[in-house]
Amino acid sequence: MIRTIDTEKKPITLWLDTIDHDTLEQARNLANHPFVYHHVAIMPDAHVGYGMPIGGVAATEDVVIPNAVGVDIGCGVCAVQTSLPHLAQPQLKKIMQAVRQTIPLGFKHHTTAQPHEKMPHLTGTLTEKELPVICREYDNGRLQLGTLGGGNHFIELQRGDDDCIWLMIHSGSRNIGYQVAGHYNRLAIAYNQAHGAKIPPKWQLDYLPVQSDAGQRYLREMHYCVQFAAANRQAMMHKVSEILLDFEPSVTFSPALDVAHNYAALEDHFGKKVYVHRKGATRAAAGQAGIIPGSQGSTSYIVRGLGNRESFCSCSHGAGRKLGRKQAQRQLNLQEEIRHLEQQGIIHSIRHTKDLDEAAGAYKDITRVMDNQRDLVQIITTLKPLAVVKG
Repeated sequence: MIRTIDTEKKPITLWLDTIDHDTLEQARNLANHPFVYHHVAIMPDAHVGYGMPIGGVAATEDVVIPNAVGVDIGCGVCAVQTSLPHLAQPQLKKIMQAVRQTIPLGFKHHTTAQPHEKMPHLTGTLTEKELPVICREYDNGRLQLGTLGGGNHFIELQRGDDDCIWLMIHSGSRNIGYQVAGHYNRLAIAYNQAHGAKIPPKWQLDYLPVQSDAGQRYLREMHYCVQFAAANRQAMMHKVSEILLDFEPSVTFSPALDVAHNYAALEDHFGKKVYVHRKGATRAAAGQAGIIPGSQGSTSYIVRGLGNRESFCSCSHGAGRKLGRKQAQRQLNLQEEIRHLEQQGIIHSIRHTKDLDEAAGAYKDITRVMDNQRDLVQIITTLKPLAVVKG
């Protein structure tokens, strides 16, 4: 634990050396929120988000805050260890080319709907009234299941210090999660306006009472999005595994490790059942396996949680941005970023200035991030990037 700020209604506990003004202001807003419980935890990868910092953890009593989960509900990382000790670079290039040709990237979707059985199950008891956004977007979701999306989502082949090749995928709930987030944030804004707005609108932390109809619907639809995001990663991991089998028929795969880092969950902390909102934060209960990816130019980690109660049993979800997307495109040098990756022998996704928003230089030093959370997680396996596809 690095330090605690005690100037607000609730303490802010930070696991990072420095924090920029905008991110700190968002943390202060959370700490002054009337329904936030005990304290606010800020992970070492924290940076400014919409309403709540990405890399923030906040528990609430009796309410849920859609913007404290975010628009990519259920976004997370899936990792699989393979039996391969090595892949030559020409082989890696062919594998990644096949990945690009097989898995829709960015805004691309499938042209035919994926089978119903690959989607999270909708029970007959859940009606359009109970899951209005999911029912409306379900058919579109079938076109997006098994697609990467854009931004910082990636498919990566890595080599671990366990002498094994690993597969790693970072993706979320696509448009279905975006639609759910927007719908319920609008309802939260309307609820707060109708009930005297206990928090300033500029905080963007409007809430819904958990026991209200809207609050219950949000929790149900959020849970479905978490399941959809996991199914999305599973579908892509299946495709990548098939591609690898085409090149290495004898390869075997370990069971997949999958962790989400954007959701709210009812948990027991400091003697109370509370809704823990993790927005760009990973659960790190004692003994729980987790994944902390770096940038496409730095290491990633398989970790084991230490169950630190002060972090609400959480840790970082990655390295965290140090430059905004437009800022990175303006400030970073394209040739230097390419050279940095190619000197490491990484098959990367940096081609044009517009790609610099996902360059290694746009992210914090992952080794420092890991050092700052030594009391939150234990490193089990360190993974070096070999080849990366970005959305």
